[in-house]
Amino acid sequence: MQPSSRLEWGAPFPALLLTDRHRAERAGPALLLPAASGIALKLKRWIDVAGSLVGLIALFPLLALAALAIKLESPGPVLFRQYRVGRWLRPFEILKLRSMYFDPNDRSAKWTTKGDRRITRVGRFLRRTRLDEVPQLWNVIKGQMRLIGPRPEQLPLARRLAQLTPYYDWRHAVRPGITGWAQINMGYCASTEESQRKLEYDLFYLRHISLRLDLEVALATVSVVLTGRGSR
Repeated sequence: MQPSSRLEWGAPFPALLLTDRHRAERAGPALLLPAASGIALKLKRWIDVAGSLVGLIALFPLLALAALAIKLESPGPVLFRQYRVGRWLRPFEILKLRSMYFDPNDRSAKWTTKGDRRITRVGRFLRRTRLDEVPQLWNVIKGQMRLIGPRPEQLPLARRLAQLTPYYDWRHAVRPGITGWAQINMGYCASTEESQRKLEYDLFYLRHISLRLDLEVALATVSVVLTGRGSR
């Protein structure tokens, strides 16, 4: 079932409910106000769209080969679709190349662990090279994500983290990203404790958003992709 256009954590979640900008600014200090100017933020959007279009066109041959490999190895769809939490708690459907065995009955929310048996052989290669994330360039073009920002979390896990972690929902004041400051510093997180530590990097990025910081993240991401560091 498709979630509503805007999530409300409800009474069990006393953490910040960022359902609009006004409440977000009232909820906390200047931490929520990005350092980048309005012009820089608009320029980021143009860079996101242009970069995503170029990326999809340039990587199309690899995507086609990956799709063929996925279909040959195991039955199921090529694309993995899952609802994640976007800006201001609005859910959206994220796109990834399927890297796990398809199980239509498994709808549980869980983190991926090292040596996870759900991952296919092709999937391990896709995850190590981050090729499984490439379809999210379409999410960027649609305005649901950015190239750089906090990684979007699964809905049930985000609810749990919001309940257990003060200020967790502040990370939803910006659009989520394919890569980000937290990703290059911590890699993949697979526990509540790791996600709580990762939040510190997300809040740092939120306060210091700039084209210069984005460039630093982009260059570091290239290194991560080439080495496979932090993949699960």
